[in-house]
Amino acid sequence: MPRTYLKLAAAVLAGGVAVAACGTVKMGAAAIVGNQRISASQLGAEVASYNTEFSSYHGKIQQQFSASQTPQQVLGWLVSFQVADRLAERYGITITPTQQQRALNSVTSALRAQDPGATLRELAAAIGLAPDMINNFGRYEAIQSAVANHLDGGKTPATDSVAAEKLSTEFATSQCRAAKSLAIQISPQFGELNYSLNEYAAYSVVPASPTLSRAQPSPSPSSSASSAPQLTPPC
Repeated sequence: MPRTYLKLAAAVLAGGVAVAACGTVKMGAAAIVGNQRISASQLGAEVASYNTEFSSYHGKIQQQFSASQTPQQVLGWLVSFQVADRLAERYGITITPTQQQRALNSVTSALRAQDPGATLRELAAAIGLAPDMINNFGRYEAIQSAVANHLDGGKTPATDSVAAEKLSTEFATSQCRAAKSLAIQISPQFGELNYSLNEYAAYSVVPASPTLSRAQPSPSPSSSASSAPQLTPPC
């Protein structure tokens, strides 16, 4: 039976920003995040690496997304890493290699609590991470923990439902504002960044909506004056 990691995969796929693809993405770029360019060739190499890794498990690992969504999933992680770095910057958080490794160890422990034989690389294959992205994932997780700790006043995050919901909302809002400050642009060739508020406040890169099926409103002076992405819901 293929391993699914449903609970843990849903948790680590947490994010939180509402940004629609906007503006003109430079030729050859899959996305532009702040002043950082994620090239189409970089994305292609990561997708190829991921596909090679995933295929090596011969059906033992179940993806948490459809195979056709692999480019969007991989790009979503590349974008998320940069959003996390901006979030750390906004809170003055510095992550050491030790903290990064500790975060990976924590994920591994949670994973093995579900399945003693599971590995971190298997989880990575389930959620769209190429092998060389795992260390960045550790940094991403360490930043998430540090920000949550900061928002909770330096205490261990509360476990009662009301306090946990409040913390989750504050965290999602912080991520949203961090991403908005980066004016993220996604090439329509690779999709668009989609926000849907659910229990994990997840955001992801999804296939771009067909332009021919949508009415094209005339641009207003206010909308044409700014190329900043519009977030829905606002943060």
